[in-house]
Amino acid sequence: MSKSLTHQQAMRYNRHIVLPKVDLDGQEALLNANICIIGIGGLGTAAATNLCASGVGSLTLIDHDTVEATNLPRQTLFSEQDVGTNKVEAAKARLSAINSDCDITVIAEPFSAPSSTQLSPVLKQAIERADVVLDCTDNTNSRDLVNLLCFKLNTPLVSGAAIRFEGQLFVAIPGESRCYACLRTLFESPDLSCVEAGIFSPVVNIVGTYQAMLAMQVLMDFDSIPKNTLMTFDALSHEWRNWKLPKGVDCELCAC
Repeated sequence: MSKSLTHQQAMRYNRHIVLPKVDLDGQEALLNANICIIGIGGLGTAAATNLCASGVGSLTLIDHDTVEATNLPRQTLFSEQDVGTNKVEAAKARLSAINSDCDITVIAEPFSAPSSTQLSPVLKQAIERADVVLDCTDNTNSRDLVNLLCFKLNTPLVSGAAIRFEGQLFVAIPGESRCYACLRTLFESPDLSCVEAGIFSPVVNIVGTYQAMLAMQVLMDFDSIPKNTLMTFDALSHEWRNWKLPKGVDCELCAC
């Protein structure tokens, strides 16, 4: 049964509700939504903060890692007191302080498996229950696995990545657009890490915040979602660019 906004919630989100593209229906779509965020690093913390504060009713946070001092420059949800604690538990505590109405589930497991059939039932169920999944992981194996499950379960996926001074975003809506595997057939995606290549801290916050915005727009059924499009950001030139995927991509997963 869907929830309705209380008077107190309607007042809290008034600046959203007065927007004609949002209105009460859009804000209640957020209230009744469950968003699964895989990877609670720079991208995931930025996305989770915005989604929680904006009134999303339920968040599922997945990450097995602990907070390290080297995370603090870009994973701004955490503080020095969180170093050594599990990321999802620390994030839950911080997010609950931002918005106590948000129901937060945490799963302290790595999102990895040799195949989708070998993924733990808890992780599969998290994606099954989600209305939108945010891929905030930092390796291609996890991204491929997230994309495969989202495609099989017909769950919209918002994928983000950031390294050095560059960021990228891609939205995959099963039945309406190409999947992330289509993108991977066109662009080489080496497994560089921030440890090796570095990362300019604000870039991950920009990309993670943009992921949150796209997820909210998917939930509110905006007609301007950039489908079949790779969005890239260059912090040195301060340019956003959109790259349309060509027709006839040889994708084994979605056969587009």
